Amino acid sequence: MNCIIIDDEATARAIIAQLCSNVNSLNVLEEFPNAIQAIKYLNQNDIDLIFLDIHMPDFTGFDFIETLKNPPKIILTTSDSKFAIQAFEYDCIVDYLVKPIASERFQKAIKKAEVKSMPIAASTASEKVETTSGNDLYVNIDRRLIKIDIPSIYLVEAKGDYIHVKTENQNYTVHSTLKKIEEKLPNDLFLKVHRSFIINVNKIIDIEDNSVLIKKDVIPVSRSNRPELMKRLNLL
Repeated sequence: MNCIIIDDEATARAIIAQLCSNVNSLNVLEEFPNAIQAIKYLNQNDIDLIFLDIHMPDFTGFDFIETLKNPPKIILTTSDSKFAIQAFEYDCIVDYLVKPIASERFQKAIKKAEVKSMPIAASTASEKVETTSGNDLYVNIDRRLIKIDIPSIYLVEAKGDYIHVKTENQNYTVHSTLKKIEEKLPNDLFLKVHRSFIINVNKIIDIEDNSVLIKKDVIPVSRSNRPELMKRLNLL
């Protein structure tokens, strides 16, 4: 992956560059002390991943993200952990690293970025979400095909290599991807509101700021998906 580093501290840039040098899949093309210079570079080059500091003079990391129409994958690097919740609003952010960055934690963040960059396959043997039939969804759990009533599903959450399907009566854990199950669910009933969550819009109890409440679950809504959510609602 071609990547760039944006941080106003030279020492921080050097540390991240050193961490990148230990990962064969990373190719650091440039380093920038501020986001303004990086914007000009991005307009002329294809970048897969950005290591981005949040606290920079005049133009913060979040300000920088807001200027990008089609941002690449971004790993935030910061000495301040209090912005982690705000980072969930952006689909392009794949991880949040707090300085000083440990090598093991850095490797984990890179794996997340690599998974997100993988092309979506039509189907693989490890994906266990099966075809739908009418209002039913069949999932393969322990070599058994379990039938789930689609309208009873109120939340689907991605966690690593698994998805959690929550229904009115029972919850299921399936080895699959969010993309796979999204293709099986009816668009008029379900909406992906975040890179890790699909919700049944008919099950929403209330909406506050950038989150929705369904049952007892508070689900984040990313900035890019909020307009579509608002279109779906029958607003007075």
